[in-house]
Amino acid sequence: MEEIPKESPEATPKEKKQKDWLLPASIVVAALLVSVSLIYNAGKKPDTAVNQANLGAAANAPSVTSVPPVTSADHIEGNPNAPVKIIEYSDLECPFCKEFHATLNAVLSVYGDQVALVYRHFPLAQLHSKAPAEAQAAECAYKQGGNTAFFNFINQVFTVTPSNNGLDPTELPKIAGQIGLDVSQFTACQASDYGKALIQKEYNDAINAGGQGTPYSIVVNSAGQKYPIDGALPIANVESIINQALKGANS
Repeated sequence: MEEIPKESPEATPKEKKQKDWLLPASIVVAALLVSVSLIYNAGKKPDTAVNQANLGAAANAPSVTSVPPVTSADHIEGNPNAPVKIIEYSDLECPFCKEFHATLNAVLSVYGDQVALVYRHFPLAQLHSKAPAEAQAAECAYKQGGNTAFFNFINQVFTVTPSNNGLDPTELPKIAGQIGLDVSQFTACQASDYGKALIQKEYNDAINAGGQGTPYSIVVNSAGQKYPIDGALPIANVESIINQALKGANS
């Protein structure tokens, strides 16, 4: 998981002296936090795609009460009436998002009409300066071809990008052509402001729903129960959460 960068101002000489005696106390506190996180994550297989810094915050799991409900305006892949939906807040240049998106596509093939994927934008421009433009390009694909074109586009971006800002922007119109879109219309859309307001809104929604990095996903069932997923969990862990959500939806 890639976290949103936070500024760290340089310490003054006085602050540096204070750190000398604060270090032992910090070690004790860190040990306590790790202990709590190990309890929280008991039974979960560690995954290198999950940022270990998040383990210390496990006792304060993000609140998902403010996540906007899924509507017909969302980008939905699969059965829109599925009892369980996975809301994926993602960044097209995040390597962990690339891995986890493939996991979620595999989940859809396993669960069929029982689970749907809802993709929302969470481009971390502080880390990946190309991500906002790629998100907008996905919206331009949607403008021409609806959700089918949208998911074809992001799936291909995730397939070809080396991640970490590595995708050449000239590849985006090529991808549009490969999935059957009019390239001239696509590039004209890219040059406009189309989709930018939506991308910013979804970015803000992710933050308000507890997202501190990418990927950040929330499993929601028809009973209104919500299960947050921080980082790129292995498919076995995701399936366990989905099974719990399905059980809640049918109870």
